[in-house]
Amino acid sequence: MDVFIAPKNMIQENDPVLICFDDEVTYLVEVHPGRKFAIHRGKPIDLGELVGKSYGSWLEFDNARAVLLEPTVEDFVMKARRESGIIYPKDAAMILMKLGIRSGSRVIEIGTGSGALTTALAQQVAPEGRVHTYELRDDFLKIAESNLKKAKLLPYVELNKRLAHEPFQETEADAVVSDVPEPWHEVEVIKASLKNGGRIAALNPTYNQIEKMSEALERAGFIQIQAMEVLVRGILARLGKTRPEQRMVSHTEFILFAVKPKMAE
Repeated sequence: MDVFIAPKNMIQENDPVLICFDDEVTYLVEVHPGRKFAIHRGKPIDLGELVGKSYGSWLEFDNARAVLLEPTVEDFVMKARRESGIIYPKDAAMILMKLGIRSGSRVIEIGTGSGALTTALAQQVAPEGRVHTYELRDDFLKIAESNLKKAKLLPYVELNKRLAHEPFQETEADAVVSDVPEPWHEVEVIKASLKNGGRIAALNPTYNQIEKMSEALERAGFIQIQAMEVLVRGILARLGKTRPEQRMVSHTEFILFAVKPKMAE
């Protein structure tokens, strides 16, 4: 009996595919007929042969096999081309939850970098919302644009060049995310573009930085100031010998959250 495959689960030309080998090596590719992709086991894959296969199906090799999966935002973030540090999924997930970002949200991002966090923000605001991201360096903006195109999320993002401390074009933003070394210098321009009840997240790697940012936010009238660090430890789940992994993603960033109340006139 023929098996019906829903069109949305069938791989088409230009679709992204995560190729996952049984030894946990993975590749993120875009399907283009006529293009071959070198792998670590066996001869290169003809990407055109993936067209018409379903996500979840297997590729068989002489001494290995790989499953074809639809990439998640985590895959796009962790495999993004980068010239700067990236925001890890553990931190991005907390930011999305704490800031209440959802479809339709208008978000300002300060410090685009390679566009890793921009990717997570864009997926969350789509299809009705918008991410307005600002970056000083042209080369970073080009890299971020390329990464967002691969994730099919560029339509939900406006990439802007900006010098530090310049006012933003947007007002009444739902949330602001800052990933710059001295965010305390940006507090007043953030305040001017954030709606009453809007939320901010500032990311920095050191205690001194979050101390200065906390002080600046309090002085500017922000409330519910809260700092945290997100740690993730994997578990080796094996029958009769389950234990924590010896390696873990520990300190990446401190995250400082705050809320803008309606200010006294």
